[in-house]
Amino acid sequence: MQRRLEAGELLDAKGRLADTGWAAAEVRRYRRAAVRASRWRIKEWDYYCILGDRYGLALTVADNGYMGLLACSWMDFEARRAWNESVMLPFPMGRMKLPESADAGDIVQSRGAVSLAFRHEPGGRRLTVDWPSYGKGRGLKGEIVLAQPPMDRMVIATPFSGAPRAFYYNQKINCLPAEGEVTIGGTPHAFRPASDFAVLDWGRGVWTYDNTWYWGSASGLVDGTPFGFNIGYGFGDTSAASENMLFFGGKAHKLDQVTFHMPQGTFDGAPWRFTSNDGRFDMTFEPIVDRAATFDLKILRSVQHQVFGRFSGHATLDDGTRLTIRDLIGFAEEVQNRW
Repeated sequence: MQRRLEAGELLDAKGRLADTGWAAAEVRRYRRAAVRASRWRIKEWDYYCILGDRYGLALTVADNGYMGLLACSWMDFEARRAWNESVMLPFPMGRMKLPESADAGDIVQSRGAVSLAFRHEPGGRRLTVDWPSYGKGRGLKGEIVLAQPPMDRMVIATPFSGAPRAFYYNQKINCLPAEGEVTIGGTPHAFRPASDFAVLDWGRGVWTYDNTWYWGSASGLVDGTPFGFNIGYGFGDTSAASENMLFFGGKAHKLDQVTFHMPQGTFDGAPWRFTSNDGRFDMTFEPIVDRAATFDLKILRSVQHQVFGRFSGHATLDDGTRLTIRDLIGFAEEVQNRW
């Protein structure tokens, strides 16, 4: 079943999801004041991942109740290496004031000399990062403009079984052309909109304590047309809708269920495979580098394996058009959280 959301408030008067399902636009309004859960349990984040053929950048601002986070990752695909840096902010519990919409409201955060900003501007978004201590003092600084022409996105409102006031409201915006430069240790790295693209992962919700999720995403060009996909599962009760979706020329094409066939005992070694139950998505994935990160305080724990690599295979649009995908840069991940 793939139930489509209509416009309205995300939560009812009791803090429960007013409806569940998917959409291709931000049709439901999230309001933090409508949440009927402890401030400790509310999770809010904006995550951008910008990928080129040779390198990539990931930026995160998160308010997870008891812990805020500023994070930056740089991936060098030629060297097959990834570097992670993060700053934790104690007990923000809403004071970071992350926007209630993915389409309005800026994020400007700093901690000491580290600063991250995600700003809206006509026709797109501007991301800036300044991290003087990055890479043992090499420093990372950059500014990237993401164009956002009229385009569909993946939107999903997901409940959690047995926890009526828990929910996940998520938006993924693929195929954002990226232009700008990131300088690391004095060496500039350019992103060009003709070939390099970003995805935004915008999440707001109240999560249950122990979850493992799987997520995959890629954006690029197929036959000269912007193409991307979002795939995933493992969080909450997705019986009303999955988050699996193709994007081609700015239009969304809904998929049903997608399974991650992962090699045992490794994340960045043997190839992965992804298949859908409707036969419309069949991809192999050649890993390049595992951006692994672990945070373990026993009660609070996160084990992340975000693996970057290249997708090849076939995807079928709603009208039956079959696309051939070759070496599309993207990522797939397994994340285990107790939070």
